[in-house]
Amino acid sequence: MKDFQYITSSHPSYVENLYNDYIKNPESVDAEFKKFFEGFDFAVNNGIATKQTSSVTNNVAITNLDKEFAVYQLIQAYRKKGHLVAQTNPIRERKNRHANIALADLGLSEADLNTTFEAGKFLNLGKATLQQIVDHLKKSYTHHVGVEYSALNDLKKIHWLANEMEVNFHQPIAIKQKRRILQKLNEGVMFEKFLHTKYIGQKRFSLEGGESTIAALDAIINTAAKEGVKETVIGMAHRGRLNVLANILGKTYEQIFTEFEGTATPDTTMGSGDVKYHLGFSSEVETFDGEKIHLKLTPNPSHLETVDPVVIGYVRSKADVLYNSDFDKVLPILIHGDSSVAGQGVVYEVLQMSDLKGYYTGGTIHFVINNQIGFTTDFDDARSADYCTSVAAMVQAPVLHVNGDDPEAVVKVAEIATRYRQTFNSDIFIDMVCFRRHGHNEGDEPKFTQPKLYQLIDKHMNAREVYTQYLIENGEPDAKALAKEMEQTFLAQLQERLDEVKQHPLPYTYQKPEEWWNQLRKATADDFVRSPITAIKEEQVKQLFDGLMKWPEGFKPLKKVEKLIADKVKLFADAQKIDWATAELMAYASLLLDGNDVRMSGQDVKRGTFSHRHAVIYDENTNEGYNRLNHFNETQSPFRIYNSLLSEYAVLGFEYGYALANPNALVLWEAQFGDFVNGAQIIIDQFIAAAETKWQRMNGLVMLLPHGYEGQGPEHSSARLERFLQQCAELNIVVTNITTAANFFHMLRRQLAWPFRKPLINFSPKANLRLPATYSAVTEFTEGGFKEVIDDVSNIDSTAVTKVLLCTGKIYFDLADRRDKDQRKDVAIIRLEQLYPLPQHQLDELYKKYSKAIWYWVQEEPLNMGAASYLRMNVEGINFHIISRKASASTASGYSKIHAKEQAEIIDTAFSI
Repeated sequence: MKDFQYITSSHPSYVENLYNDYIKNPESVDAEFKKFFEGFDFAVNNGIATKQTSSVTNNVAITNLDKEFAVYQLIQAYRKKGHLVAQTNPIRERKNRHANIALADLGLSEADLNTTFEAGKFLNLGKATLQQIVDHLKKSYTHHVGVEYSALNDLKKIHWLANEMEVNFHQPIAIKQKRRILQKLNEGVMFEKFLHTKYIGQKRFSLEGGESTIAALDAIINTAAKEGVKETVIGMAHRGRLNVLANILGKTYEQIFTEFEGTATPDTTMGSGDVKYHLGFSSEVETFDGEKIHLKLTPNPSHLETVDPVVIGYVRSKADVLYNSDFDKVLPILIHGDSSVAGQGVVYEVLQMSDLKGYYTGGTIHFVINNQIGFTTDFDDARSADYCTSVAAMVQAPVLHVNGDDPEAVVKVAEIATRYRQTFNSDIFIDMVCFRRHGHNEGDEPKFTQPKLYQLIDKHMNAREVYTQYLIENGEPDAKALAKEMEQTFLAQLQERLDEVKQHPLPYTYQKPEEWWNQLRKATADDFVRSPITAIKEEQVKQLFDGLMKWPEGFKPLKKVEKLIADKVKLFADAQKIDWATAELMAYASLLLDGNDVRMSGQDVKRGTFSHRHAVIYDENTNEGYNRLNHFNETQSPFRIYNSLLSEYAVLGFEYGYALANPNALVLWEAQFGDFVNGAQIIIDQFIAAAETKWQRMNGLVMLLPHGYEGQGPEHSSARLERFLQQCAELNIVVTNITTAANFFHMLRRQLAWPFRKPLINFSPKANLRLPATYSAVTEFTEGGFKEVIDDVSNIDSTAVTKVLLCTGKIYFDLADRRDKDQRKDVAIIRLEQLYPLPQHQLDELYKKYSKAIWYWVQEEPLNMGAASYLRMNVEGINFHIISRKASASTASGYSKIHAKEQAEIIDTAFSI
């Protein structure tokens, strides 16, 4: 505004000078001025100049030009800052956010209200008085909707939104749609009222105060279907969830009431083992306009925004599998609470994903049920930003702030948001400001901390009553009778359903991925006694290996990469052996050729943090990438591999969601260092470890966590094996720590060979990626399958063995080196490649084989970490001692000499005790 303050002071020639500059070179003036001058032909309209003149002498004309620009600036001020004064709060006055859009702030006064201005053209009003312009601006930007889009740089988006608010928003709503809005409000309000009277004291996290959400979601889904969307995936926390299930997804009231009675029978549609307001649901509904659309509400934990990346990953997978990556066909909707969207960092991470190639879904509609309060916390204590949605500006997502007491405005912005998403394939936010009728739950007393606020809420009508009154006052005299009739009918239906008069579930057609899931079964303990055969034929090994080792003609890899590949070729030709990285890529390639999808993401996964994978190589001259797995045949699926943003929480959630949508995809996430996985602990605890028990949702996600003590300090040693083992129960996950390339190959293939799906957590090597002892002979790829336990390979006489060293992972190689160096024939070293489900049967066989020996569990980790405690608690019938570092608060020493000393002590103890 600095320029504007200057032109309204003592320099009336300022605009003239700018205009002359514009005539000479339009690009030489500020964009705002350029737009203004482009919109007017002042030479013609005011007779003050032509493009051949460069001076203005008529003082009256100069004044008109100044005033015209002032009105133009007023219009721009409303567009940019009108949201700061919009009447979006239904229960209390807005805070003064210093919008500075009064007439005086722009160099105008009430004396100008009756003056006609050309600037009305910028509002599609043509010539209009200042009063008409101001009235239109207030109606568009400061009534019950405030539009926040000043963070946008894309002029097409800005002009589109301006046109929506200044023109389309003012189109009257048809009587048919008014009835629909009233119907949805009635359903939302009466459903909550009924539950409140029938189930006194039970938690339901009601939508009371925010019932316009139901009308909004109905409008989004109806508009989306008209815009070509075939399915919508919704993620939300518990506030209003039961209402959304009943009145948007069509879940029968009988099912919901049964859950309230606590007698629900677990099934694969609803999920099991969790409270009613966390369960997921799928349905196929017919919209207001007769379109069919598939709806899904994903299961979620109480960790509020944690479901967000899961939804986005699920949508991406659906788009890739069912719609050939046509993102217009699948719409993600995330329903946030105001406190959580402002306070939870995963929201930032998910938004940061929104336009990245590996995570793009064509835009998300974010709908905020803004209660203006958290558990008990007022928004002044919950955020520093003006809005709970201020994070949207980071990705230039517009925000439509709307008063929840104006259902028509809510519906209109819902339609605008949906069209925006389909038009621009970008994120957009709806911030519906409302209130929460009760406390955090129905048994809580909100007046303990918010007495003044809840005095206002107690007196406030619900959304249906507000809308009914509005209709009556605005020419719809039958609205009251209609609302009463709807209420009585709906209450009668609710009572009938509670009295076990059956409500027919909506007809539902399974999608292909759902049919694939239905072909799987639950795992049993017997499934883990021996792994399935996952070997491939020798000719396929050759085909895969040769295909990985070549690149297009004219492509010039970096010399170091070219040498790495040449070394692999030599190893294969001379020794008939395959290294770790090649075995991994061969596993992926073999699955692709079997007709499966493979997706991998994580920080720097294309080359691998430790420069071992090189799944994508780059031309040293052009920097063009070449995906080594995308060229085996023309019918294979693409190998989808993406370097991720620097996130663990959201990225792991995304990949979990991707795997949730398709059982025939091998989906992998690799941590840069396994230690960093604790940044995603909520996803692990709430989804990966527990989802099958809570919601009967299988998932085959693979987590690769680099792990091993190499003197790199406490942040680069341990992926916290003990934490995962502590969560192992009911065959919920698989935990491995693998030492050979072939076993890694078989483990990856086993994920899709099983007739069920389990999350797999593999503790990956670092330095051992290039250790020759990890390389495997070709025959190990063409025979058998995954080995849960690897017996001693030194061909010693089992009857002569007096000591068995049982271990897992990297320390095996240190132990084997010492045994070979000392030529010990009395020591057997056994590798436990799979820690859970525990291969008790194989261990029992080996315990009999080495019946004369004393057994020791040897680990690198401190005594209170690693697998020691888990094995002590779970191994049956085998007596063993533990050799480890002493118990420690930190995972590892930060000093290389201390690390080396500790490591040597472990090895020395193992052979001297």
